[in-house]
Amino acid sequence: MANIERTCLREAATSLLIAPEPRAVQGVSRRVPSPPRSRPVAFPEPGSLWRAPLYSEELGLDLAASRERDLFLWFLASLLFGQRISETIARNTFHSFVRHGLTSPRRILAAGWDYLVNPVMREGGYVRYDESKSRKILSACRMLLDLYGGSLSRLHQVARDSRDLEARLLDFYGVGPVTVNIFLRELRPYWTKANPAPLPLVRGLARRLGINLDSHDRKSLAFTRLEAGLVRLRSLAREPPPRGGGSRTGKRAPDRVE
Repeated sequence: MANIERTCLREAATSLLIAPEPRAVQGVSRRVPSPPRSRPVAFPEPGSLWRAPLYSEELGLDLAASRERDLFLWFLASLLFGQRISETIARNTFHSFVRHGLTSPRRILAAGWDYLVNPVMREGGYVRYDESKSRKILSACRMLLDLYGGSLSRLHQVARDSRDLEARLLDFYGVGPVTVNIFLRELRPYWTKANPAPLPLVRGLARRLGINLDSHDRKSLAFTRLEAGLVRLRSLAREPPPRGGGSRTGKRAPDRVE
């Protein structure tokens, strides 16, 4: 009798593990729930883009004052934002550098690679590229000190023209065209030789909004604000163009500066 009870228990347990899926009731179709639909975000009016805040302003930097501290911190921010990582993480990591007092190339070099990786990068959430980015930042700081005495104003001064200025920045280890564009586009109104061409993506967005970038002064502060606003809308370049003007809806822009 005990053997029979144990056998029944084993069969019952097995049936629970391999129980077949319930069959559909005849005449009743099984509905698969649709994925939730994202809420559209209002496509801004072109006029509001001319008043967009600069990324440097959001970080508390005043590039118009031409202070070496602010220029270097904007260069550091450009290095962080230029990586393929979220804008939020890059911003948090920038604030981590400031919080730890790493606001000059000498201070960063004195801190060393280990300290940059942990705690600075880790606190900012910059964990995917923390080791490689730390090496690039240290290399850039060393080169800035060796060639220009740690002064970005000096770098601008010795550059022959805008093309030479961009070439000198590209000579820094780990600095590519996107990082150069990020750094120089908000310096256009203040540095005579800073005049990078707007990114193709920015030009495409401007055309969709009916804005002819070539008809405006690229060296003006208003143009720089417009460009910052367009950069924030970069994901719309992959969306179908709005019909009948720019006041339509589009998906939220991805969380990056490039």
